[in-house]
Amino acid sequence: MALRNILTEGNPTLNKVCRPVTSFDAHLATLIDDMKETLTHANGVGLAAPQVGVLRRIVVVDIGEEIVELVNPRIEEQSGEQDGLEGCLSVPGRFGMVLRPNYVKLSAQDRHGDWHSYEAEELIARCFCHELEHLDGHLYTERAYKMLSDEEYEELVRQEEQK
Repeated sequence: MALRNILTEGNPTLNKVCRPVTSFDAHLATLIDDMKETLTHANGVGLAAPQVGVLRRIVVVDIGEEIVELVNPRIEEQSGEQDGLEGCLSVPGRFGMVLRPNYVKLSAQDRHGDWHSYEAEELIARCFCHELEHLDGHLYTERAYKMLSDEEYEELVRQEEQK
């Protein structure tokens, strides 16, 4: 496994639509393993392949008890609404408020090509939606209705710590 370089806002690769994965081989397994290691090293919640310069429909998400591998993911259902803070490994040091579905159900393949279904609420639903948007060339900053100043972010963090 190896750490991959995370591209940052302004890199044109982040604005391109990814192609589906069609080969479920050792190259794919290595990429997924590298993405998982990169995500863990960066202390992130999710990472999409275009963030490491690969235009394929691959996402890894830390759901707490494991890091799930989502190949060719697609949202099948969504409902509810949540309003919350988002950041991104490709937009370091900036945070914004984004409306997202509170519940999502998605299907995705694993590294072997087998299909699985995933359901998520709240933070993980937010993360699934955020990461899947990367696959279509979008950053959360396009969806944010308010980008926070450093002072606003620090105040929000203080409020959360007091809860």
